[in-house]
Amino acid sequence: MPLALLALAIGAFGIGTTEFAVMGLLPDMAAGFGVSIPIAGYATTVYALGVVIGAPLMTAVGTRFTRKQMLMLLMGLFIVGNLLTATAPDFGIMLAGRIVAAFTHGAFFGIGALVAADLVAPERRATAISLMFSGLTIANVVGVPAGTMLSQQSDWRTTFYAITALGVLGLLGIAKLVPAQRAKAASPLGSELAVFRNPQVGLAMLMTILGFGGVFAAVTYLASMMTEVTGFAPSSVIWLTAVFGLGMVGGNLVSGRFTDRAMMPMLFVSMTGLALSLAAFTVTAHHKTAAIVTIALIGIFGFATVPPLQKRVMDQAASAPTLASAGNIAAFNFGNALAAWLGGIVISAGLGYTAPNWVGALMTVAALGVAIFATALERRQTGRSRVVAGGGADATADEPVAAAHG
Repeated sequence: MPLALLALAIGAFGIGTTEFAVMGLLPDMAAGFGVSIPIAGYATTVYALGVVIGAPLMTAVGTRFTRKQMLMLLMGLFIVGNLLTATAPDFGIMLAGRIVAAFTHGAFFGIGALVAADLVAPERRATAISLMFSGLTIANVVGVPAGTMLSQQSDWRTTFYAITALGVLGLLGIAKLVPAQRAKAASPLGSELAVFRNPQVGLAMLMTILGFGGVFAAVTYLASMMTEVTGFAPSSVIWLTAVFGLGMVGGNLVSGRFTDRAMMPMLFVSMTGLALSLAAFTVTAHHKTAAIVTIALIGIFGFATVPPLQKRVMDQAASAPTLASAGNIAAFNFGNALAAWLGGIVISAGLGYTAPNWVGALMTVAALGVAIFATALERRQTGRSRVVAGGGADATADEPVAAAHG
């Protein structure tokens, strides 16, 4: 694989650390600002909403630059946002810093996925995308536990100073390793917007919102769930987040390989496993060993959904994929925001720290329903196209189409 994928993975590592670090820092942040755990959870919610707003906005800005130039600009903004978070004098300024950092997220992964796919042969694109996203998953094995340790040894602000330094490293890596001649400019904005007329693009993004969003219903409140319900010591959160991260790494890499062969079957398997794992977590959270296993499974199945969901959108928007690719990253984070918000509601309603697991499970089941509908609609449309092309009933054979998209 090209060395440029390493540069993209470095940037992804920094962004992944700032996104997921809050799950280990939430109790300390709540105490530091004198707010409740559900209110502190807004640090996750506003970040996700910042991605939703920033993805299309920054992608539109990016039509004036090459993809390499835009990736460098995004990493610069990431540095500013995390430095603002680290130095925030009050809760509101901290949230503002989270939003600034979040503005880089969707466009970085959307553009980065296109650059990664362009660096390899067509049959290896899902693998290349998963390798770029491996920076995001490795952040949960190394970055998030390290951030939690820094917070416990010093304070949560030290963690965000460290994340700022990661941003600087990511910027330098992109400047040095990503070849400018391969980081071509995006399509005109009008062409990018036109792909949203395809209903399959919207359905794919809805799968993303509901499918991966379910993960965040559980992991946003993981630290509180493990200490208050399971009975782990606060220091255990460090290695528990690493267990989740290891699951993410494995699920992402395996899914990338299978997505290249059969995209929709991989999506159905991963979402079914995720729904079952989230539902089981309501019970297993009361038992230490079972909780550890379930955390790993949520990581595995949760991130196994990412390569097929991202490739699905890129395939359906192949004529002008930049905005759709970034928009799907926004969809991931809209789902995250929705799940974290709903999780906070059920906790505030007195249903306990395990209640968000049911929220996540129900969201993922809904995503499965959307995937089934989208597949059926695609087969029907393919059948009609064959009737028109063949001029007769013999051309209506309804063969599976999922593998063609893998």
